[in-house]
Amino acid sequence: MKWNRPLFSLFILLLAACGTQTPTATPVAPTAAAVIPAATNTAAATNIATATNTTLAVTATAVPATNTPVPEPATATAIPTTGSSSADVEKETATPLPELTATGQATTAPTVTTAPTGTTAVPPTTDPNATASSTAAAPPPAGDVPVPTDNNYPAYDDRVGWENRINVPPGFAVTYVGRVIGNPTSITFGPDGLLYIAMQAGNILTMDGNGNVNTYATGFNTPTGLAFRPGTNTLYVSDRVVNENVGGEAQVSIVNRGQLIGGLPCCYTFFHSANGIAFGPDGYGYVGVGARADHGEILDGSGRQDELHPLEASILRFNPDTGAVSVYARGFRNPYDIAWDANGQLWATDNTPDYDPPERLHRVVPGGLHGYPYYDCDVCFSPPEGVTVIPPLVTFAPSSSPTGIEVYLADQFPGYYNSMFVALWSSFVGAQKIMHIRAGGSAPVNFATGLAAPIDVVTGPDGSLYVADWATGIIFKISYTG
Repeated sequence: MKWNRPLFSLFILLLAACGTQTPTATPVAPTAAAVIPAATNTAAATNIATATNTTLAVTATAVPATNTPVPEPATATAIPTTGSSSADVEKETATPLPELTATGQATTAPTVTTAPTGTTAVPPTTDPNATASSTAAAPPPAGDVPVPTDNNYPAYDDRVGWENRINVPPGFAVTYVGRVIGNPTSITFGPDGLLYIAMQAGNILTMDGNGNVNTYATGFNTPTGLAFRPGTNTLYVSDRVVNENVGGEAQVSIVNRGQLIGGLPCCYTFFHSANGIAFGPDGYGYVGVGARADHGEILDGSGRQDELHPLEASILRFNPDTGAVSVYARGFRNPYDIAWDANGQLWATDNTPDYDPPERLHRVVPGGLHGYPYYDCDVCFSPPEGVTVIPPLVTFAPSSSPTGIEVYLADQFPGYYNSMFVALWSSFVGAQKIMHIRAGGSAPVNFATGLAAPIDVVTGPDGSLYVADWATGIIFKISYTG
């Protein structure tokens, strides 16, 4: 995320300065008793030793013992047409990263609970636990919004006002589904058809098609990644363990079982941590991990280049049973979300450094280096001789903060199969919207504008797109009506 210029007032505490941490709110205990007992943990924490090399080879990860077989993709993974060819991509030749096996004791499993239905939301403030009138209107953004041009937001419970405000292409319609209290960070649908919502304050909620909300799990620290393992009801969550911009730690956990992977680098600034999770066609889990600095510098004001943690600024591949991890690709300053397309190609959104180059969407090349810490600026670092940096395939407006990405694999939207939707979260000019990219990559075009701070987008079981708005807590549905 970018924090070098002021945003609209609800972001003030979060955006005080680049690298400033937002205090994590203490999760509120649900009022209902737990209905699913915490299972005995079988996945131990992974201890990750600090390494001094800055380039690491991708290593093999053992096949998950209980993974459901997944067919191979229809076509082989492609190399970006606008980047280096497969012959040009430099594979790291330094000491290989050893496979990390599970050792040590797992953390306490988050509790799964149920809360009363019909939970309503309040407007976000600098305190995620603060309350306010449900009819209060959202504060206006600092910059202009291309469509619509007004800066007046409807009240949070004004369904018709929001549905009329959001612009979508002809043939599509917007439905206000419901609201949650506080700030959602990511969403996914479960095998039960419910929408699962990770909340910045630490809870995971569910919402049904009527907008009714229940608490599913509590006890997380700024969870930002959610994914169900295909063919199961097992939910994987990424969040923080130590919430510090120097010496922080993140993890991947399984709800009701506890920590699966620990020791992940964290937390340069707000939302820079272990983030989006996605399961690949090979049955492995994948998770994006942010960098520990803006452009690879040591955070002491000296301007010197840091030695990379072996797992920072990367997309990791992990065994969903044992937690063993390896580096799949590297060079991502903050890969907030990742998604697989129908051809077995992985895509990642990425927030660029604070000198404000265009934001990025990467076609991920296994073993490739996609940027970080090598950027073109007065205080940035140049890549070493023989190291090839793979450019992004798609770019967005500077400071637009691309967050959630969804590859559309349903059939409700005619002509949209295998295309991508990306949420632009910030309030800078060119953001506050969902953009569409055609299958395989193309110049992004507006798809849904007029939102406040869309942070994630996902396809529902009905083939509609669902959008979570961080600023308002509103969940929107976008459907094709013809």
